[in-house]
Amino acid sequence: MTQPTHAERAHALLGASKSDQWINCPPSARLQESVPDKRSEYADEGTGAHELSELILRRRLTPCNEAERKRLDKAIADFKSSNQYYGPEMEDAVAAYVEVVEERFMAAKARSSDAVILLEERLDFSEWVPDGYGTGDVVLISDGVLEVIDLKYGKGVPVSAIGNPQLRLYGLGAWSNWNYLYSIHEVSMTIVQPRLDSVSTDTLPLGELLEWAETIVKPAAALADAGEGDYKAGSHCRWCKVKGNCRARAEENMKALAYEFQDPALLSLDEIGSVLVVAEQLKAWAKDVEDYAFEQAKAGVKIPSWKLVEGRSNRSITDKDAAKAALEAAEIDPDKYLKPQELLGIGDLEKKIGKKELAEILDGLIVKPPGKPVLVPETDKRPELNSVENDFASEDFSDAV
Repeated sequence: MTQPTHAERAHALLGASKSDQWINCPPSARLQESVPDKRSEYADEGTGAHELSELILRRRLTPCNEAERKRLDKAIADFKSSNQYYGPEMEDAVAAYVEVVEERFMAAKARSSDAVILLEERLDFSEWVPDGYGTGDVVLISDGVLEVIDLKYGKGVPVSAIGNPQLRLYGLGAWSNWNYLYSIHEVSMTIVQPRLDSVSTDTLPLGELLEWAETIVKPAAALADAGEGDYKAGSHCRWCKVKGNCRARAEENMKALAYEFQDPALLSLDEIGSVLVVAEQLKAWAKDVEDYAFEQAKAGVKIPSWKLVEGRSNRSITDKDAAKAALEAAEIDPDKYLKPQELLGIGDLEKKIGKKELAEILDGLIVKPPGKPVLVPETDKRPELNSVENDFASEDFSDAV
């Protein structure tokens, strides 16, 4: 039976990767259950990095016979030749991650010669979380010490292992899987984020990790599984699928608008600092609300007081070589239409040649494409669109914001 790829692996309702959400906001798990996941280019890129890392680690650190070595070498070569995200940056990042894993595995073998390394291991923590499981990138088991290592390929948001619930659940799952064979007293959890040059480790005595599981995780998981508990906004909202129309988050952010300033008339630097914190919070929330409303409007849903209209766009020359040839044939001085090896923009061409003359020379070569849809107040003078699907059926606005 073929092992599922990283992208194909199932995710539990109360999986480790979403644990920061359902621990802090238990009912959010069921609330998001019916909302489909959206794959992004960044997620696909990260999946690729994980796949390459696993292949290289299996080749270097696990027992392989000749046939398996050949299979892995071919799989690595095939990945590098076919994956659209592979390049020097991924090569360097994966190499840095593999180096950390190798170092940690050598340290484990120094503690005990029979140290074990497990790659892409299914980790079951259902003792504390209903149907709870996840997949650990790397699990190391040696004398008294268990370590889980997780690759974070993204470079936009720094992620720390300190107090990280995802890594703690991985640690619990690994201990639950293997404690009958090994006497484990300490659990280390490491996150490697190579494109941010970051390696962080949190180490807990086993007793402290188990206490966290019993007192924090188990009660929150029971509430989340039942769809009960209180909604709570916070940093965990970042990856929530309903963050754009969540009432609890809206109420929390509206509290920020009630900030009370003190006299005198000018704000102090301390107050400015507080305002900047609130402003960042509100900007992130406003962007999420705008994105949600835009997606609804694209689908033809009416947002009261707002409408979808054609956005502004810039004119462009469809064939610069043909335009250059037409200008040459018209005996226009090249200094009037050329930058060094580059055709000037339409605005500059009109200034130097004249609007009417340019239009005649480049007849049929200048187009003004439809602007990307934008959501605006009803007072905007532009005509309303019905929906992107109806009015722009042949256009690609997948990157519209």
